[in-house]
Amino acid sequence: MINPMRTTLTIDSDVAECIRQETRLGRSLKEVVNERLRAGFGLKTEEPRAPYRVNPHNSPFLPGIDPSKLNQLIDELDAEESSLRSDPENRP
Repeated sequence: MINPMRTTLTIDSDVAECIRQETRLGRSLKEVVNERLRAGFGLKTEEPRAPYRVNPHNSPFLPGIDPSKLNQLIDELDAEESSLRSDPENRP
């Protein structure tokens, strides 16, 4: 993708009215202007992408708990327990 360019334009009133009409349909100014400029220059238009959706589901884990890291947690707890057993000062 080419880096976007920010600029200020003075748009003629007839063009501005056409843009206003399209933005009233829920489209952004940026989207309308870029689409029309691409068409005017004969550039390939980008295919609209469907928005990415995450399907929520119930989980037994609290937010912030990564189930893929549970094995790492078990290893850390085992290492801690092993070090406590090997240290004579920590024995009962």
